[in-house]
Amino acid sequence: MELLTQFIDILLHLDKYLAVMVQQYGVWIYGILFFIIFAETGFVVFPFLPGDSLLFVAGALAAIGEGGMDIGVLIAVLLTAAVLGNMVNYQIGRVFGHKIEAWENSRFFNKAALEKTHAFYEKHGGKTLVISRFLPLFRSFAPFVAGLGAMSYARFSLFNLIGATAWVVSLCLAGYWLGNLPWIKQNLSVLILGIIAVSLLPVAIGYVQHRRTA
Repeated sequence: MELLTQFIDILLHLDKYLAVMVQQYGVWIYGILFFIIFAETGFVVFPFLPGDSLLFVAGALAAIGEGGMDIGVLIAVLLTAAVLGNMVNYQIGRVFGHKIEAWENSRFFNKAALEKTHAFYEKHGGKTLVISRFLPLFRSFAPFVAGLGAMSYARFSLFNLIGATAWVVSLCLAGYWLGNLPWIKQNLSVLILGIIAVSLLPVAIGYVQHRRTA
């Protein structure tokens, strides 16, 4: 319970925690951010890691020159992480998909989210890889489902690149352009909460609709 409380606190005050990390680790912050984005998009057991809010806050910190962060380098690093993460997840889906699909729901594996992503993929096909970039949980399962569904690698690569570019560039630049505005700087924690709420809204709506149907 204490770990969960700490994790929620980090999510809600990501700007403060990330700013401290930038000061502590300097240029190594790029590697830390790379790992977080790579893990969230590359493995189905890490859908809880911050994505949208992390990209926005990182862009905002680059805007104010925190720790010498450069927006061009930041986008390049995180875009690479997002593309490679999905590639790894796709290959895991192709090789181990049916075994992992049989896992029971647990603290480290959200089977319900996998099943919903699978249904979403069946309906929307390759577009799922683009749309899911902006949806927590779905983002971690979409490339896995694409591999499980035997989408061709060439087609997967195209949608992977389009989705990763749209996601990383839009949110990093949004943080970069808005990061220096006085109101944003003073209320960044509130904005982070808003980003989390908006990104979770489609998931919540889908859950309510599923409950009503059931």
